[in-house]
Amino acid sequence: MKTPKIILASASAQRKRLLRLTGLKFSVMSSKVKELQKIETTCAAFVQKNALMKARDIAQRVDRGLVIGADTVVYDGHQHVIGKPNDLKEAARILRQLFAKPHWVYTGIVIIDAETGKSKSGFEKTKVFMNTLSQQEIELYHGQTSPLDKAGGFDIEGRGGIFISRIEGCYNNVIGLPLAKLRMMLKDFGVLL
Repeated sequence: MKTPKIILASASAQRKRLLRLTGLKFSVMSSKVKELQKIETTCAAFVQKNALMKARDIAQRVDRGLVIGADTVVYDGHQHVIGKPNDLKEAARILRQLFAKPHWVYTGIVIIDAETGKSKSGFEKTKVFMNTLSQQEIELYHGQTSPLDKAGGFDIEGRGGIFISRIEGCYNNVIGLPLAKLRMMLKDFGVLL
């Protein structure tokens, strides 16, 4: 069976890198939708709704192909989503908040077959434990790695990984695309990895 055209509805460098690991050939189209900013029910529903909006936006612009939408957030457990920081001061405040107690990274994934309209959604959740950092260590990290393009302002796959004492769950989820979950979802569309 021929693998259908795959379209990633995200310009995220981390998601592109992870999807390349699957061996799938894919194209990238960046969604223009305005993401939700506030959780109304659960964090799982929140990230899936944002992923659905992104995937639908792209699916409406193409004739065929499987469109993969994803949304990743850091969640403090109290109905608060921690997104990408706006500046270094906010990034430092967020890091202090994150290492104070464990937090969760949620990623919602939606796949839409643009031709048939068939869709499937899911999410992954990973608990993250960080070491305490001094202000000097935060400044050193931000001097070497920009936190402004990352949910929560840190990168587990790069230098930020040295601050993570442990995780419970999917490592790739913390980067932005839980590949094991995606593989299982793609099977429902006849795509085997």
